[in-house]
Amino acid sequence: MASIGLVQLKYLDEDNDRRNSIANKYDSFISGISGISTIPKAPYCHKSSRHLYQILVDSNDEKVNKRDLLMEEFYNNDIFPGVHYIDNTHYPMYSYAEKDCPNSRKFSDQLITLPIHLNLKNEDIERVLTVLSTWVEANL
Repeated sequence: MASIGLVQLKYLDEDNDRRNSIANKYDSFISGISGISTIPKAPYCHKSSRHLYQILVDSNDEKVNKRDLLMEEFYNNDIFPGVHYIDNTHYPMYSYAEKDCPNSRKFSDQLITLPIHLNLKNEDIERVLTVLSTWVEANL
């Protein structure tokens, strides 16, 4: 296993540059979209691996989770984003603490991780952004 890691280490900067390039395209596009925000990079971070690219979908309606509707739209277009860092109080064993961390629950319910893998082509990025933009115009 270590030998695999040592070989991959040679490509680390190149891989990070590609993910940062994808993230920069997402940043440029998303900065002008109302109702969608990004997770800011830490100010002390010189260069991030950008292994995740997360957005927050504004959801003022408590009865409808707009994040889930956007996820469904992505799925319908064969784009498969993720949901990372689900608030622990979603799990039955921690549900007793649901009111203790309201911001955690709020952000957890709004978070989507857009595709940012190394095999993403520029056309794929454009398709992700087109689906996002079209959905936002119709729903936010």
